[in-house]
Amino acid sequence: MDLIKLTEKAKTSRFYLKILNLGLNRVVPFNKPHGFAVAEIDDYRLKTKLPYKKANFNHIKGIHACALATLSEFTTGLLLLLKLDPKKYRLIMQSLSMEYHYQAKMEVYGEFTITEQWLEDNIYKPLTFTEKIIVPCEVKIYDIEGNHVSTGKVNWQIKSWEKVKTKL
Repeated sequence: MDLIKLTEKAKTSRFYLKILNLGLNRVVPFNKPHGFAVAEIDDYRLKTKLPYKKANFNHIKGIHACALATLSEFTTGLLLLLKLDPKKYRLIMQSLSMEYHYQAKMEVYGEFTITEQWLEDNIYKPLTFTEKIIVPCEVKIYDIEGNHVSTGKVNWQIKSWEKVKTKL
């Protein structure tokens, strides 16, 4: 699956958006039972969806806190992977913190937006001076009625593959 080509087509085609989501469910099988999906994709913005269904419920039939946290990770990580050359940069989640504001009792959406300047200031320039960086990303999750459900703060460690030292 060529993720870059597929996402380019998915930006303007509902058919290819569906194909992209099928492919992501195959590549990230953990997310499949939960129904995580890309709802909208632009050059520098990603909107994701988490359905209100039993696999995502907590004990009071709201969307589980861990599902909201995973949606935050998925949203930020996918957009970063799409903007950074995965052959050049390694991306690992360093930490994740969540603030919960409202009990989700319906479908929710997470959105993460960046700019080319944001990439330059937060990733490209800092990596010219240091081996690895920690990039903070914030996702706000809203239900379909516009209630602010949660705010996820995901810190990604980014490093050039040339600087990665692994033991064999």
